[in-house]
Amino acid sequence: MPVRILLADDHQIVRQGLKALLEQKGFVVAGEAADGYEALRLAREVQPDLALLDLAMPLINGVNAAREILREFPKMKVILLTMHTEEHYVLDALQAGVTGYVMKTDAASDLAHAINDVLGGSTYLSSKVSRAIVQAYLENKGLTIDPLTPREREVLQLIAEGKTTKEVAALLGISVKTAEAHRTKIMSKLGMHGIAGLVRYAIRRGMIEV
Repeated sequence: MPVRILLADDHQIVRQGLKALLEQKGFVVAGEAADGYEALRLAREVQPDLALLDLAMPLINGVNAAREILREFPKMKVILLTMHTEEHYVLDALQAGVTGYVMKTDAASDLAHAINDVLGGSTYLSSKVSRAIVQAYLENKGLTIDPLTPREREVLQLIAEGKTTKEVAALLGISVKTAEAHRTKIMSKLGMHGIAGLVRYAIRRGMIEV
């Protein structure tokens, strides 16, 4: 049976190009998503063999979406597509359980190679990603640990995208009081007292793009 792939990217023209590429390589695109929430919904609905996620997506970014998908479907494979090679992006992805990290500037053949490697049980990292970063991760040395929980990261991304506390609560299915408590705890953990600081942190961590 052909490999079934969930494709998630918030740019339609990118999705169309990736879909054409994947189908040319013999893969089946079982679903397309434009944001992290839609990716989660489709992962539950179609249960593909592999999810190919853009790192920077609205509402839930690729890393947080991957973390949730793998929590529910530990046998599903996830590959992140990105423009970022900085240490914290790669480490966040690895810590979330992602086993493929592919640069958008890589060749089409590299993506196909990544998919086959990951489905075969290996970890694929773009040649542009520093091997020193991976070694540090494996040895658990010199890692920049994100102090936030997965739920706090979701709340932070929504805040950084301009959502009100009421909107955050509605999107996450929690009470306004709980959303406000998350916001207070996030600020305390990060030592910040205003929205501007939270936005800058979210940009640095790749949760949102300018």
